[in-house]
Amino acid sequence: MTSAPEFGAEFRARFAELVAWRRDVRRFRPDPVPEDAVRECLALACLSPSVGNSQPWRFVRVSDPARRAAVTASFSRCNEAAAATYADERAAAYRSLKLAGLREAPLHLAVFCDEGTGAGHGLGRATMPEMLRYSAVTAVHTFWLAARIRGLGVGWVSILCPEEVAAALAVPPDWRLVAYLCVGYPAEEHADPELVRHGWQARQEAPLLER
Repeated sequence: MTSAPEFGAEFRARFAELVAWRRDVRRFRPDPVPEDAVRECLALACLSPSVGNSQPWRFVRVSDPARRAAVTASFSRCNEAAAATYADERAAAYRSLKLAGLREAPLHLAVFCDEGTGAGHGLGRATMPEMLRYSAVTAVHTFWLAARIRGLGVGWVSILCPEEVAAALAVPPDWRLVAYLCVGYPAEEHADPELVRHGWQARQEAPLLER
């Protein structure tokens, strides 16, 4: 048994500020990300909870220019296909948005879920196998917060074909793409989310339902 740490009012206020300032960044400075910052953020990410203690997250640093180009090409194809699903003003609004910082971000991290892992011995996922991927998502969020307190920005690129990314990075067949992250120092800072600022979608309060 150990004593639980105490998190006072000042810490709670700072944590709330951190969560509010966790922005999805698409505009980056070219400055390289210090290696020690990358390692510290990854170490914290790996403290995230996981179903059955399976720790299924797999981080892949994408440095090879050809592999980055393949991911960027996948984004371009998927982005064009997505734009075609909208019409009129909404289509114009979509095309005006900057939805990724793939060309600018100095660091690319692909995050996969190892769905073939034997770690955890299947505990907690017999009826909900998707818990493995949810566990990987917790690691992404922890990494994101850890990066923000170091002045780094993170952009989660989801307009991609997972199979194309997996093929471009030559990962094992049981790995499933969960997130593709662009990481670097933000070129600009904003208190509000970009999609709110550009009129795509306002923030909404999630109601607490009672049953």
